Amino acid sequence: MITTLAIKNYALIEDIRVDMNQGLTVITGETGAGKSIILGALALLLGKRADINSVKDSSKKCVVEGHFSIANYNLQSIFEENDLDYDSHTIIRREILPSGKSRAFVNDTPVALSQLQAIAPLLVDVHSQHETLEVVSENYQLEVIDALAGNSKILKTYQNQLTDFRKNEEALEMLKSQKESAIKELEYNAFLYNELQQAGLQGLNQQDLEETYETLNNAEEIQGAFSQVNQLLNEEPFGTIETAKEARITLGRIKGFSATYEDYWQRLNSVIIEMEDLSEEMQNTSEKVASDPQLLSEVNDKLQQLYKLQQKHGLATVEELLELQNSLEEKVNTTLGLDDQIAKLEIKGKRFSEAALKSASEISKERIKAIPQLKKQLEEVLSLLGLPNAQFQFNLETSEAFRKNGIDSLELLFTANKGMSMGPLKKVASGGEMSRIMLAIKSVLAKYKKLPTIIFDEIDTGVSGEIATKMALIMLEMSGNMQVLSITHLPQIAARGEHHLKVYKADINQVTVTHLKKLDKEERISEIAQMLGGKNISEAAIANAKELLN
Repeated sequence: MITTLAIKNYALIEDIRVDMNQGLTVITGETGAGKSIILGALALLLGKRADINSVKDSSKKCVVEGHFSIANYNLQSIFEENDLDYDSHTIIRREILPSGKSRAFVNDTPVALSQLQAIAPLLVDVHSQHETLEVVSENYQLEVIDALAGNSKILKTYQNQLTDFRKNEEALEMLKSQKESAIKELEYNAFLYNELQQAGLQGLNQQDLEETYETLNNAEEIQGAFSQVNQLLNEEPFGTIETAKEARITLGRIKGFSATYEDYWQRLNSVIIEMEDLSEEMQNTSEKVASDPQLLSEVNDKLQQLYKLQQKHGLATVEELLELQNSLEEKVNTTLGLDDQIAKLEIKGKRFSEAALKSASEISKERIKAIPQLKKQLEEVLSLLGLPNAQFQFNLETSEAFRKNGIDSLELLFTANKGMSMGPLKKVASGGEMSRIMLAIKSVLAKYKKLPTIIFDEIDTGVSGEIATKMALIMLEMSGNMQVLSITHLPQIAARGEHHLKVYKADINQVTVTHLKKLDKEERISEIAQMLGGKNISEAAIANAKELLN
């Protein structure tokens, strides 16, 4: 509920602040006094776009602030969804700066207009004779039926199931699209993968392969070179090793004369040992080198295949080709595995669908049971409001197509007169009838659901006498469960208010300013008497006002 409303520098308002109460508050005032200005300021709090032209003094900041007690509204999740800190005493503020820039705050946190628009309608519900779009909305009509049917818990379950189903459907569509694209590449990727796999790259050493090829390709030359080296090293008596051995014998005769000579002998001896070892290894290697045309052909084919693959893929090493092979294998396996993933999601989707359908069917069943009760209550209220022949017909049709609030579509038909055929509510109801229907729906809904503050903006237009009194009693009954504000021009309704605010204009320093004040008992008598008999208040009007108030 609204606990405080403060408006500064807006239209004809200079600076007003008023505390609000639970129950029924009536707002009265002469035509043009500024009742619409109050609503305009309130609309800013509800997320309406700001207009610099609505600022009274464009050199100063315009501020509209509302304090709300929301402990009973269960709005914590809405605040979380909009990244706002929840407080049971919430303050919403709109500012229009002299530059024309507008700012919005919730509990002193700057917010975007979209965040404000998500929260505000859950705090205040404004209705006028000319704003009845909500009542003719199919979603709203179903919401009313659900309130009477007690469907809130099963609806939440259904909506969670529907969320799971739709997320699963999105994932399924994504996989199917992925498969469609992957299938086009599958054949090519599989060909490349098989080509690499058949090349037997695992464990292949390109350098060893190239050395083997060079050895086999030059076997005769290698054998000849080794043979010549062996002769040079070991030919008697002039081979290098033999010559070195002779030199070693000669040094051996003098090595005992000096440590230096001993060192020369040792070094020469080491060289001879190394040369003998080298000669033996080369001999062994030479024996292993043999011409093998078949092996040479196999190695050459292997290398040519390797070079071709490297050139084809623009890669330089066997390791890079193996990485490509692994990547292609993963792509092929992923594509081949999509069918399994799709099948699993289809099974899950069927399970989600069946669960949601079961809940939606339960919702439909409860709606069917609640409709006669809603029809009866609405027609009874409308009878009190001067439409004794009003009739509703709820055409509820069920399909298997999931919607936000179930699987039902609703067409609400209405007639206000006997003998007249029914038609869609939005087409056949007049403005006056629509305002009474709106009041009837809200009054019934208030018994079954915690509603936000509701403001009725002169919905009593075209109503008078006994019907006005009945309308006032309905608003008063509603206010037992919620805060109700009624902007009215009828004394019958004004007299039923538990609290009374008056909007009036006054000229201060030759400037017209709108004021808002709470009326005490005597002031209420005077106000209602004036509503009954005009500015010249008679004793009869005062007596009549007192009678209405009592």
